[in-house]
Amino acid sequence: MAKEIITPPSLPKPRGFNHGILVTGGKLLFLAGQDASSAAGDIVAPGDVVAQLEQALRNLEAVVTEAGGQMTDIVKLTIFVRDRDDYLAQQKPVGAIFRRFFGGYYPALALFEVTGFFQANALIELEGIAVIGTDE
Repeated sequence: MAKEIITPPSLPKPRGFNHGILVTGGKLLFLAGQDASSAAGDIVAPGDVVAQLEQALRNLEAVVTEAGGQMTDIVKLTIFVRDRDDYLAQQKPVGAIFRRFFGGYYPALALFEVTGFFQANALIELEGIAVIGTDE
């Protein structure tokens, strides 16, 4: 069982993500969209996309950990934001938060700007796929 980072030489070198991750073995965990909801169901840090990203990652981490994995088991992560420009303007703190949760590992990643979320105060939502039980 293994994970192999796929970086085709015909594509730009990835920064902050990987183009692909080839996985052999393990168990698939499909991660539902997680916003910045607290345990009580309220959005934390209204108006602050960076703080909401951190809470959404905490929520994903809770699911992955409960399934017996860790954040580096996430092989695909999709980020949905209300305001792409606001998110991109926060690249340094966003990068610091991602490193805190993932270290030097990056999943395959996609970012989409959307018009709204289930919770009106949400600015960001993350969903993904983890493969638990692989050796790196």
